[in-house]
Amino acid sequence: MQTRNRFLDDVSQLMTNAMGVAQGARTEAETAVKSLMDRWLADRDFVTREEFDAVRAMAQKAREENEALKARIDALESKSA
Repeated sequence: MQTRNRFLDDVSQLMTNAMGVAQGARTEAETAVKSLMDRWLADRDFVTREEFDAVRAMAQKAREENEALKARIDALESKSA
C-alpha cells in the first residue's frame, strides 16, 4: 500500500501554482511590450506600404525614361559624328 506524502503534495501544488503565475506574467509582459512597440511605431513618421510602392514605381519609371533618353542622346551623337 502506498501512502501519500503531504510535503511532496504541497511542493507539487506550489510548483504548479508558480508555473501558472509565471505564465501569466509572461503573457502580461508580452502585452506590455507589444503595446509599447505599437505606440513607438505610431509616433514615428513611417510611410505606408502603398506610399512606398507608389514612390518605387515612380522611381522605376524615371529610370526607364532616363535610359530611353540616354539611348536617344547616344543615337544623335553617333549621327552627328
